[in-house]
Amino acid sequence: MSRLPDVAAATASARSLFEPGAPVVALVSGGADSSALLVLLASGALGHLDLTVLHLDHLLRPDSGGDASHVESICEELDVPCRIVRYDVAAYAASAGLNLEDAGRRVRYRFAEEELDALCDARHVARERGRIATGHTLDDREETLLMRLAQGAGASGLASPRHRRGRIVRPMLDCSHAEAMAFLADQGRTWREDATNSDTTRLRARIRVEVVPLMRGINPRFDDAVSRTLDVLAGEDELLSEMAQAFAAQFSERVGGEVRFDRARMLTLSRAMLRRTVREALFAAFPDSSRLEFDHIEALCDAMGIDTFARDLGDGLRAFTEYGTLIVSGDSEGDSPLAPCLLPIPGAVDLGPAGRLSAVASSPSELGSDPYSALLDQAKLRGSLTVDSVRPGDRMRPLGMTGTRKLQDLLTDAKVPRRHRARVPVVRDGAGIVWLAGVRVSEDHRIGPATGRAVLLRWTGPCGEGKAT
Repeated sequence: MSRLPDVAAATASARSLFEPGAPVVALVSGGADSSALLVLLASGALGHLDLTVLHLDHLLRPDSGGDASHVESICEELDVPCRIVRYDVAAYAASAGLNLEDAGRRVRYRFAEEELDALCDARHVARERGRIATGHTLDDREETLLMRLAQGAGASGLASPRHRRGRIVRPMLDCSHAEAMAFLADQGRTWREDATNSDTTRLRARIRVEVVPLMRGINPRFDDAVSRTLDVLAGEDELLSEMAQAFAAQFSERVGGEVRFDRARMLTLSRAMLRRTVREALFAAFPDSSRLEFDHIEALCDAMGIDTFARDLGDGLRAFTEYGTLIVSGDSEGDSPLAPCLLPIPGAVDLGPAGRLSAVASSPSELGSDPYSALLDQAKLRGSLTVDSVRPGDRMRPLGMTGTRKLQDLLTDAKVPRRHRARVPVVRDGAGIVWLAGVRVSEDHRIGPATGRAVLLRWTGPCGEGKAT
């Protein structure tokens, strides 16, 4: 019998992973590890949890719909609420300049955060008490360690993933992938296999298939050795991070969309602490920059002693010196694309500088000519609604037209300045574009005589209706 439930329960208790009475969103792909997580959390072995499942279909494989069906089936048997979101991760990766793995990670956690916030608010529970649970195992820690040793990383990168980081928890991190499969076998459960997991042209798969077995051959207790080493690294890294956070609070400040470093005070730090302090300040202000390249961090450390410095950092960030200050700004010459997020019905999402977008059930009445509102036939929606920015090649069939048009052409016709187009929300369902906010509604979702239920979308800019125009 698998020891997974006992080990995971001990981990959850010792590290206080879950808050009593607070919602838990489990990210479940349908693979062995995440399926084991779902069955484990639903079993009560880690306590009575207010559990909801979120499955993201990345639309990367022709058979990905089978993963969603598998997850839905398990959730139905276990009586666990399940939400399926279909989102084109490849298109997002291309538009944001990310690799598929990083793009998928960002989208998954972004949608999970949105789902958890909504659940906490509905239950009148403080958001920080909610948890996002993932099925990472000791095998993931080993693979990540070896990947980052090959690529280069500091203690923080080597020690990841952690048992807990913010609201994200990993109760199975002290258990192996083999134990997760054994647990599912004990429960009479099956799982889905992703063929890309054995594609050794990908670094992680190559390490999993070739390097990890070699290390276990060298040291039969390799798993135990790695677990101890990573726990030590993580503990020391957390101590140094706490010190760096204190320095960041004293030597830098956030003003609007900028982080401003006092160069003279930053130069009093050792190089190692200077590097950590820069990272802590930037990650707190710009969470999506969590994988900022090492060379960029080193350049920012050097810039503390340079009077004239300017550099693009990627992710919409730019750094420059101004008198005695080093400024890292999130406000580039053009607006940064919107991070993808879920739009619940009913509900609303805060789009930061792009304003707020809401969705409510409505009667199928005539809306009028307000460009910042859209009335849709709810029966024509396919899956959950998501919001992001225009992607290269995006097309839709505008209301009243028989053919499709490029979204960029619609924005040009609407005289939306090019520098602001990235902040025009694009609302999508699982099949395509529903609304180019402030510009055009999709013909495929129009209200008709047979419409029974409608959804009203409304975009409110930060300074009134419709920032885009």
